[in-house]
This record gives sequence, structure tokens and C-alpha cells, in this order.
Amino acid sequence: MAITKEMQDAINDQINAELYSAYLYLSMGAYFADEGLTGFENWMRCQYMEETMHAMKMFNYVIERGGRVELKAIDQPAKTWNSYVEVMEEVLKHEQYVTSRINKLVSLSRKLEDYASESFLMWFIDEQVEEEASAEELLIKLKRVKDSPNALYQFDSQLATRVLAPDVVPVIMNQAVN
Repeated sequence: MAITKEMQDAINDQINAELYSAYLYLSMGAYFADEGLTGFENWMRCQYMEETMHAMKMFNYVIERGGRVELKAIDQPAKTWNSYVEVMEEVLKHEQYVTSRINKLVSLSRKLEDYASESFLMWFIDEQVEEEASAEELLIKLKRVKDSPNALYQFDSQLATRVLAPDVVPVIMNQAVN
């Protein structure tokens, strides 16, 4: 069964939101790079890649369902913040916003009795639980650092070790080829 125009348009809007998320995290990464916090920059670059993969997962889904992907302009994200804590507060707030958008997509899929889309979107529901928990944990830790340069250095060093799960990239890329 082909995807309905209403669901196609809603997922296309979410593709744009995911690409904006990627753009936002890339901007945050640039901010941290300017601040000399390469671990935070690395964490944001990983987020950028993850959000791009989310967009591609949706991109592929629309095509697999016989729909048409329509890419839209991506809004320009902020590029400066007043503090590191402010950046992480925005990350958490943004992830909560994305969760609300995904929840609305699930509600739409149920209204349309589009069980394939509902099933597809459940992965994103689970992913958003993880995204919010991760952002909240980082925010809590950053607030604990306060004004301690040593603690900030250790935290930054920990974030420098983050890598995307090696099994995620081939799966997403393989879907793009099929």
C-alpha cells in the first residue's frame, strides 16, 4: 500500500526537522571548536551524523512506500551561546521538541490507520527516549562541573571518545543503496 499524501507530507516535514537538527548540532560543534573544547565538538559532530542518518532513514522510507521526497530549505541555526550550560539546555529542549514531533507523526499514522508508518515510527520513539536521556545526563554533568577547569577538561576528554556505533552507518547506507 502506497503512503498517503498526508503522511508523505508530514514525514517530509520531519526530514526537514531532522536535517535542521543536524545543522544545529554542527553549529554547536563549531561553537565548541572555537572554545577549544574538542570533546564537546566531537559529541556534537556525532549528533550531526546521527540526525543526518535519521533524515536518511525517513527519506528511504518515503521512497520505499512509493512516495515523493520533497526537500525544503533548512533554517539557519544559532551560532553563539552565552555558556556551555546554555548549549546543553538547548540540546535537551530541542530533543524534547523532536520527541513531540515524532509523537504527532505516530498520532497521524494511527488516525490514518497507516500501520506500516506506525511500525516504522516506533524506532524513532525509542530513539528519542535515548536522545533525551543522553542530553539530560550531559546537562546534569556539565552543571556539576561549574567553574572547575580541571573537571571541564576531564569531561571534555570523555566526550572526545564518543563514536557512532559501527553497525549503524552501514545499515543506513545500505538502505540508501537499495
